[in-house]
Amino acid sequence: MPRDNELLDNWWDEAYSGPMSFMRFKFSQDLDKADIAVLGVPYDLGTTNRPGARFGPRAMREQSTLTGEFEYGLWPWDYHIAEHHTVIDYGDICEFVGYPERMVEVLEKTTSKIIDSDTVCFAMGGDHFISLPLLRAHVKKHGPVALVHFDAHSDTWVDEDYNHGTMFYHAIKEGLLDIEHSIHVGLRTPNPENHGIEIIFADELDEMKASEVSERIRNRVGDAKTYLTFDIDFLDPAYAPGTGTPVSGGPTVMMGRKILKGLAGLNFVGGDLVEIAPAYDPIGNVTAVAGATLGGDILYLLSEALRR
Repeated sequence: MPRDNELLDNWWDEAYSGPMSFMRFKFSQDLDKADIAVLGVPYDLGTTNRPGARFGPRAMREQSTLTGEFEYGLWPWDYHIAEHHTVIDYGDICEFVGYPERMVEVLEKTTSKIIDSDTVCFAMGGDHFISLPLLRAHVKKHGPVALVHFDAHSDTWVDEDYNHGTMFYHAIKEGLLDIEHSIHVGLRTPNPENHGIEIIFADELDEMKASEVSERIRNRVGDAKTYLTFDIDFLDPAYAPGTGTPVSGGPTVMMGRKILKGLAGLNFVGGDLVEIAPAYDPIGNVTAVAGATLGGDILYLLSEALRR
């Protein structure tokens, strides 16, 4: 049973009532007793196609009122995170309207504050560019980290511009990534330069069992300190149409969830889920439902890492 004091006072209410926090964890910026903090980053000025991911954190919170309603935890995990760790919803950072450079500064500073308190950070985007300042903050504390990257795109385009397709190129240039233990999963767009990062392309992924994908990732990562980043366009647009750069030919939500669950026990030090743009959903916030569910899985992976 979850500890009631870790959840919203109305956490047992119906999904359509009451305030919205991620998976009904309490809003707080008190890091003294927090183990994991959920941070919203409503930013989409780094997009190269359709904007709108600034509404992603709000949509994920709304849909997570359903994924977080059960006192038994998120299926198929067999416990509630609150049984083992204190999770808080730290709220959003939003001090940068129209100024990308301010976002970078504020996000790096806020993330450093969170993780310097020995609280693990899970960020909700926003477009994928937010991973660069997030990585900078994590590397200050942990040193270069392995990257487990779920995406239809490599986001390593060689370009001095800063956008959601170049941030991992800049991360490599800045020495933020442990290349030998990093891996891209689900790519199905041109990738002229992989910079030494291992790749599982989508056609190969389609022929593999989820357990085989998880094992491939585990073999690559080993015991390295690892940052997990999940772009919702990793999924086929049939399951995640609400995103800025959809690419056909991706996996199902269940495939993604099985792969993630198979990574339990890896040394994850942080993570993010990005690129939900709910305005492009035809009906019912289907992309945010997927994102809230997968975001819950990532929280469990961070919890499992803390319990190592």
